[in-house]
Amino acid sequence: MADPIKLVLYVAGETPKSLAAIRNLEKICAEHLAGKYRVEVIDLKKSPQLAREHGIVAIPTLVKELPVPIRKIIGDLSDTPKVLVHLAVEESSS
Repeated sequence: MADPIKLVLYVAGETPKSLAAIRNLEKICAEHLAGKYRVEVIDLKKSPQLAREHGIVAIPTLVKELPVPIRKIIGDLSDTPKVLVHLAVEESSS
């Protein structure tokens, strides 16, 4: 099996946009990446220094770290086709 896709979602507390991004990402992963991904959620309210260290300028931001190239998607991830294009994932027809 290929290495899993490594995704990091940066949020700021439990704002409506942050919670929507988490929900949308869970749905996208379950429907299109089943068993092929790892997700880490980083709350920048708890670790604000990571925003600067990781180059995060807006919240929420999803970063696809692996496989390269690194991709960043800003927003609540509600546009599933756009997210899949940015993640370079084929949309499954299941």
